[in-house]
Amino acid sequence: MADLERARAVAQKMVENVKRVIIGKDGAVELGLISLMCQGHVLIEDVPGVGKTMLARSLARSCGGSFRRIQFTPDLLPSDITGVSIYNQKLTEFEFKRGPIFAQVVLADEINRATPKTQSALLEAMEERQVTVEGVTHPVPRPFTVMATQNPVEYEGTFPLPEAQLDRFLLMITLGYPSAQEELRIIDSQQSTHPIESLQPVAAPEDIVMLHEASKSVFVDDLVKQYVVTLVERTRSNEDITLGCSPRGTLALIRTCQALALVRGRDFVLPDDVKELAVPVMAHRIIVSAAARMRGVRGAGVIAGLVDRVPVPGAHARSAAGR
Repeated sequence: MADLERARAVAQKMVENVKRVIIGKDGAVELGLISLMCQGHVLIEDVPGVGKTMLARSLARSCGGSFRRIQFTPDLLPSDITGVSIYNQKLTEFEFKRGPIFAQVVLADEINRATPKTQSALLEAMEERQVTVEGVTHPVPRPFTVMATQNPVEYEGTFPLPEAQLDRFLLMITLGYPSAQEELRIIDSQQSTHPIESLQPVAAPEDIVMLHEASKSVFVDDLVKQYVVTLVERTRSNEDITLGCSPRGTLALIRTCQALALVRGRDFVLPDDVKELAVPVMAHRIIVSAAARMRGVRGAGVIAGLVDRVPVPGAHARSAAGR
């Protein structure tokens, strides 16, 4: 219990620190932290100017890890991401020059502007935490998280992410426009300098690893597990869905619910955690049918509808379950 309390204290410090920069988007801040806690990857999709890049930068700075930003463009090459072997004349041998992927937090800005070949350079690092160049495998640092941004409304000159890559993102976050009051607070906060300039780390990379391990000990009742599996199964038999959620999505929903429970100060997962995270975890993992898209149906709407229709089980807290 002491370890869980310490983990929750670290998580709350990070949330409060990021909220100094990202105003009025507490849910998005929590989701970003959850991606770090689970050592997963996050896709931040929204219109320009709402704080996608700033959210990634704030999380990276708060955790105190190494940070690299990659601006994705159509002429970006895979070697620009992974690195390249260069012949050293003095040593008469090839040396591997590490690319920007070798950082603990990597911001892939406007990821859908790069070609599919370049996008695929991220796949091995995202899934296996390693990069293979010219037959030699190089591990990436730990913890390791890719935070990618993309613009959902401007498709000219972009390359949609393939399903295999979308499935490797633990979460997809949308920010949305701020309210009038929140926008006034944003104006006031940036009157003289941007708050990101004075943001200091409140954790260390070792703390992120500790959060990852602590979240694994959060109790998940069998009824909650069955609820998650039922939701995922419904995506595979829904007439509005061509391709349902993968088993990777099932595991992602369990892991993120454990992390959310820890952030909220609990050592057990509630069905409400599953309901809250179902859309950000599952919506980008499904393919909506052509007929449904013609009706204006989107992945988030389909998942939200399933959450409304699937009965919620009565789960037990750890003490009630006698564990």
